Amino acid sequence: MKTEEILEKVVFKSRWILAPMYLGLVGGLLCLLIKFGQEFLHIMMTVVDTPEREIVLSILALVDMTLVANLLIMVIFSGYENFVSKIDVDNHEDKPHWMGKVDYSGLKLKLIGSIVAISAIDLLKAFMHASTSGQILTNTQMAWMVGIHATFIISGVLFAIMDKIAEDTPHH
Repeated sequence: MKTEEILEKVVFKSRWILAPMYLGLVGGLLCLLIKFGQEFLHIMMTVVDTPEREIVLSILALVDMTLVANLLIMVIFSGYENFVSKIDVDNHEDKPHWMGKVDYSGLKLKLIGSIVAISAIDLLKAFMHASTSGQILTNTQMAWMVGIHATFIISGVLFAIMDKIAEDTPHH
């Protein structure tokens, strides 16, 4: 066997190094579930005595965690299928319709879309928290928060434009 063939086999099999990383992300999902449950129980135990705005902020935190969990699922499924191995659940009734169909480009757009949504919720939470707690956000703080969110939005639009250009460009 040639050195080149051995090298190519090693490089090809090296993709399995990613598998434990995806398992670690599954562990991250479990951590999010625990924090979600903790926050949900806190809401349920204090709902009667808590002002409506604080309940809304707490629910936004739950939505935020759920969006992050969705983001993790997309990364785990798509990343594993794109870079490690196909997930063989073709006949499973609960298989998400997008599973096995999201390529790297589609994954990037879904990720940036999720990041923009998470950023928007965090921005809303920050403004609501400031208005309920009497905390005053400085113009600089507000500018940074809005600027970071706008950067995510612009990045998403640029990703979409680049993907469209790449899609329309004949491949050689």
